[in-house]
Amino acid sequence: MPTQTAEAQLITILQSAASGELAAGFAYRGHAASVRSGAEHTRLQEIEQEEWHHRALVSGLLADLGGGPSPSREVVFWMIGRTIAILCRVGGWFLPMYGAGRLERGNIEEYEAAARYAEESGHTEMIDCLLTMAEVEWEHEFYFRERIRGHWLTGVFPLWQAPPARESIRAGFQSWVTKRGSENVERTVSVMSGV
Repeated sequence: MPTQTAEAQLITILQSAASGELAAGFAYRGHAASVRSGAEHTRLQEIEQEEWHHRALVSGLLADLGGGPSPSREVVFWMIGRTIAILCRVGGWFLPMYGAGRLERGNIEEYEAAARYAEESGHTEMIDCLLTMAEVEWEHEFYFRERIRGHWLTGVFPLWQAPPARESIRAGFQSWVTKRGSENVERTVSVMSGV
């Protein structure tokens, strides 16, 4: 089976992100409505708005690539987001915070992967936007991790592995680009020399 091109992989991951942001927007709306603390309510509303902003950015990137969100994923993730929003109102305080943090952890990696596919496919104009979204998702993950750190239920639901420092998002990408460039130069030299 042939592998997808980098651009096709970029489109696939952006379609996943667009639907994920749809679900997140609705979920955070319900999550904000379920908390008692004014500070938590405000921060969750800010996170919700950042997720809607990410969805708009991702939709724009997809349009630039001649694509759009996956209709079937959109339906499924609309239902997921709405369901989570309802469950936040009955699920207590800990589980929504825990679930949000775990999901945000994955979102960091999703946008980092998208940046690599953008570079591989020659869409370098998208890289800064994708890495910035990864950094914002890092901030979301950090917020949720700090909120639940030390809660007694982390004995039942262990904390997920923390991501590397926020600064490592761009540093890691640059390191990957440098390494990839060295490998491409080595391949070109070996092809040119007939090795």
